[in-house]
Amino acid sequence: MSNIEQRKLGSQGLTVSQIGLGCMGMTVFTSGMEVYGASDESEAIATLHRSLELGVSFLDTADTYGPNLNERLIAKAVAGKRHRYTIATKFGYEIDADEQLTWQINGKKSYVKSAVERSLRALNTDYIDLYYMHRLDPNTPIEETVGAMSDLVKEGKVKYIGLSEVGSDTIRRAHAVHPVTALQSEYSIFERSIEEEGIIDTLNQLGIGLVAYSPLGRGYLTGSIQREQDLPPGDFRRNMPRFQGDQLMKNVTLANALGEMAKEKGISPAQLAVAWVLANGHVPIPGTRKVKNLEQNVAAAAVKLSMEDMRKLESIVPIGAVHGERYDATSMSIVGK
Repeated sequence: MSNIEQRKLGSQGLTVSQIGLGCMGMTVFTSGMEVYGASDESEAIATLHRSLELGVSFLDTADTYGPNLNERLIAKAVAGKRHRYTIATKFGYEIDADEQLTWQINGKKSYVKSAVERSLRALNTDYIDLYYMHRLDPNTPIEETVGAMSDLVKEGKVKYIGLSEVGSDTIRRAHAVHPVTALQSEYSIFERSIEEEGIIDTLNQLGIGLVAYSPLGRGYLTGSIQREQDLPPGDFRRNMPRFQGDQLMKNVTLANALGEMAKEKGISPAQLAVAWVLANGHVPIPGTRKVKNLEQNVAAAAVKLSMEDMRKLESIVPIGAVHGERYDATSMSIVGK
């Protein structure tokens, strides 16, 4: 029996399962780049089916993943049951006519309108539950991008809109054009910069929900990473400072200390990490393509953390304790703006 409940996401009327499923790793990210190792379609589809059985109906994807391969996989998995899932996808990184990523961010009105049509076709649906701007286009006013997203709501192609990895000023400006339902940002006991920067305070003031991606610290908080060789060849994490050299080993030490606390509580490190995000009132979307990992993550909904537990967790990994940036310099330059 699943312990998954429904949770209001933001204040615009969207309700989602309290834990979602991050689908990025279910397909190749782009040519030659794996995410968390090789993917297997049948295993991924089995995981998507099992998620619904467990009450995890909130799926997270993006047109970037593949490109569009991830959306097509989800379409295949949810066929005949689309109405039972809440599907979130994203646009922003430009995809050309040959379905190749250009790595340029495009938030222009004309591009938003073409991007949504491509995602609707890939997902084999006539509406998207939650449509995010994946990253802010520095060359297009946020008002233009969100104005185009607002048009999609009026046209019935999108139910709710969201933003991803932006700062408080952008959130406020966007929300003034059309009510924003959710912000998706990296958030875990390992990554709390949105707390430091006052972004969570802004969300609370405006009634916007937080969808926390990488709540397992991109694998650190599962206890599965003990050395660099634990990252598969070609894994994109090898390009992240947080997973390199001495910084990796220092972070492993922190993660292992959390693992000890999990052991004392009789739960897995992953369950402790997901439970921490839930206890803070947010919606975590741990990514996996394996049924056994999904089941373990879902069990976190039954974990109740006391105030003392929360204090202990946050003393083991205080804000700013993790070593290394979470992205390379280029990618860091476009988050939190």
